[in-house]
Amino acid sequence: MASTETKAPSTAEAGDSSGDIAGLEAGLDALESRVVDRQPWLRTATSKALPPLIAIAIVLGLWQLAYHFELKPHYLLPSPVEVGHSLQQKWLEGTLLSFVWTSVSRGALGFLASVAIGTVLGLIVARVKAVRAAIGPILSGLQSLPSVAWVPAAIIWFGLSDATIYTVVLLGAVPSIANGLVAGVDQISPLYLRAGRTIGATGFAGVRHVLLPASLPGYIAGLKQGWAFSWRSLMAAELIVNAPDLGTGLGQLLEQGRELQDMSWVLSAILLILIVGIGIELLIFAPVERRVLRSRGLLVKS
Repeated sequence: MASTETKAPSTAEAGDSSGDIAGLEAGLDALESRVVDRQPWLRTATSKALPPLIAIAIVLGLWQLAYHFELKPHYLLPSPVEVGHSLQQKWLEGTLLSFVWTSVSRGALGFLASVAIGTVLGLIVARVKAVRAAIGPILSGLQSLPSVAWVPAAIIWFGLSDATIYTVVLLGAVPSIANGLVAGVDQISPLYLRAGRTIGATGFAGVRHVLLPASLPGYIAGLKQGWAFSWRSLMAAELIVNAPDLGTGLGQLLEQGRELQDMSWVLSAILLILIVGIGIELLIFAPVERRVLRSRGLLVKS
């Protein structure tokens, strides 16, 4: 009676098998990897600038069509050319840059104060469980509260002054920055925290060298949202808090146009507010976010 023998795979065969698996993995990695060729800077700039320019042209075209077919009377819906003439008039008067600078300087100062307060508050909430349980839900509630709701209370507290405007900005921006930092700290791997403690990075050193660098993606998202909230809060405060001693910002400019029933003036102010908000995002926050993501291998440099 013949016996059946099972032959164990030889070392050479096992090596060939492992080599095939390694080759398969390398092939799959190659399929998922994308080789990005460096393009000329002019082509890169054109590819990035062309889509927004096309979108702006479409919006202006639809706006002109609405004006042409009188979807609203012309005194209620001026044409893009009339709004451009209004901006040109403010520029020739020499007041346009002062309006923009008044609001931008207020927004920058209020935002920097919000960053200082929100960062400290976010670190405390993220690392102290009792504090998180006590004020974590309050921060989330404050973040969802419209900033304009604080204006009447701030006027009663501080009157028609800069303190009222900055109070509204702080109450609008601080919760977003703190919550963004809390979210970033929550996403840090416990391995990083243990490694930091092992090398002696505790206390302020741990915050500086471990917590803040590791939580940067969430923190930057909170900063972006905090700037958006501070800019919106500032415009809401300037619309209501209007006094000669305060100077004229974009919010006050918008309110003056409403009082004069000049829609070209109103739309010019809205356009300036939009341009400043987009400009800050593109010139400051977008490059910082790209740099952080690229340093973590989450964005391929083209």
